[in-house]
Amino acid sequence: MILETERLYLREMEQTDFEALCRILQDEDTMYAYEGAFNNDEVHEWLDRQIARYQKWGFGLWAVVLKETDEMIGQCGLTMQPWKENEVLEIGYLFERSYWYNGYAIESAKACKKYAFETLDATEVCSIIRDTNVASQNVAIRNGMVIKDTWMKHYRGIDMPHYRYVVYR
Repeated sequence: MILETERLYLREMEQTDFEALCRILQDEDTMYAYEGAFNNDEVHEWLDRQIARYQKWGFGLWAVVLKETDEMIGQCGLTMQPWKENEVLEIGYLFERSYWYNGYAIESAKACKKYAFETLDATEVCSIIRDTNVASQNVAIRNGMVIKDTWMKHYRGIDMPHYRYVVYR
C-alpha cells in the first residue's frame, strides 16, 4: 500500500488488475476525454506503462481500492507528463463510471497532493485536463488548483485543448 485515506487505499497496479482496468479504460462514457474506449492492447500498454513508471520514478498511477469491498474502483496517482518544453509532476485520476459522484476522485487526489509535497518534496503539482472534461476540472479546483496555462495536445489524430491546473506547496 502506498497511500491510505478514510475509505480507500492506493497501491501499485499489477498485471492481475487487467480486468478491473478494462472496466475503466474500455467504457466509452468514461473515456470520452480520450476520444473513445481502449482496446485490449491499449489497456495492456497503459498497465505496462504504469509498472515501468513505478520502476523509473517510484510512482505512477496507482490502483484505487475501496476498503469496504477490497475492489479496485479506479486509478489515481502521480506521473511525469510533457507540458510544452518541460516535464511536470501531475496528479491524474480515472474511475470506473459506477463509482462516480461519491467523492473518491477528490479523496484520492488530495492524498496524492499531500504525497507529492511531503514525500517527494515537490514545490508544485498539477492536473492536465481536457477543456471538455468539466468533472475532472472540478476535482482539480476542489484540490486547491487554479488554471495556470493552456496547450493544444494532439492525440488520436485530434487537436485537444488542455488546461494545466496547478497548486503550490
